[in-house]
Amino acid sequence: MTIYAQNNPTQDSASFPGLTSLPQWGLILVSGEDAESFLQNQLTNSVIGLSPTLTSNIADGNQGARLIGYCNAKGRLLASAWIASYQLSESLGHSFALFLSKDIAASFAKRLSMFVLRSKVSVKDASDQWIISGYYGDPKDLSTFAMNAQEFGLRLPNVLIEGNAQSRVLIAQDAKNKVNTFSEKDFLRWNTLEVLSAIPRIVLATQEQFVPQMINFESVAGVDFKKGCYPGQEIVARSQYRGAIKRRLQLAHLDGSFDPISCAPGVELFHQDDPTQPAGMVVLSAPNPQKANWVDFQIECKLEALELGQIHLGSSEGPVLKIDALPYPLIEI
Repeated sequence: MTIYAQNNPTQDSASFPGLTSLPQWGLILVSGEDAESFLQNQLTNSVIGLSPTLTSNIADGNQGARLIGYCNAKGRLLASAWIASYQLSESLGHSFALFLSKDIAASFAKRLSMFVLRSKVSVKDASDQWIISGYYGDPKDLSTFAMNAQEFGLRLPNVLIEGNAQSRVLIAQDAKNKVNTFSEKDFLRWNTLEVLSAIPRIVLATQEQFVPQMINFESVAGVDFKKGCYPGQEIVARSQYRGAIKRRLQLAHLDGSFDPISCAPGVELFHQDDPTQPAGMVVLSAPNPQKANWVDFQIECKLEALELGQIHLGSSEGPVLKIDALPYPLIEI
């Protein structure tokens, strides 16, 4: 069901609880009459059937927003993003908006542009023109959350925390009209919710590290195995149907202080019995603002390493990660 934000000009969205700018997020806009067919041939998920969302509304549900990946020829993810379709302006017309990590936005837009050829498509890194913010809160509060005509949004899957569902919405705001909404408390909370969703996000440090199934991409509806070809499609399909995946994304936590460097995406993990070969790496991490000295992780790890023994962060002598349950079932491979 699509949830439409109510346009209430008397409400100041900058002071709305649970709203903060997200400097780590960027935006790519793909427009033109061939945009849909172009993206359909490039991405792991289908974009056909996405319902256009009006500006100042929130794209919601599988018909409004989808998780997508972009692979190299070897089936390794170069990017992941949340995609929705909007009617942004008369000049841009019908556009696809891709919300993704800002540190890969420019290179991803450049790579996509290489394959436009004669198609009537424009690919633009719009991260400097549109500032990405995030709202989280009780799902029922979405009906009272106001957006203005210079904003558009995309609803992410809810995250269940201690029995309570938390909604999350990514919001693109015109940089020319944006009021600074950064809140350290809400920023930290948003990052924790993202990690605990167990839905991965590719960043610069993890580009080309994972076949989609290695980070559960097919289990969170990021891969459509019925669509046509895309870069790396044969390898992704072979991994699915021949059971070649021996690594998976897991949730974990560390009961200790947060060091942005030692806990960062791309940091390697080691099993206690094999100190010379990495057993996996950090996908995302975030200090939990509601638990002192507690860091939540998404990690990619060898399945056999999880069966027995301990997983250490950074080296075989690093701190021990405690593995937590995933919030969704894995599609068996």
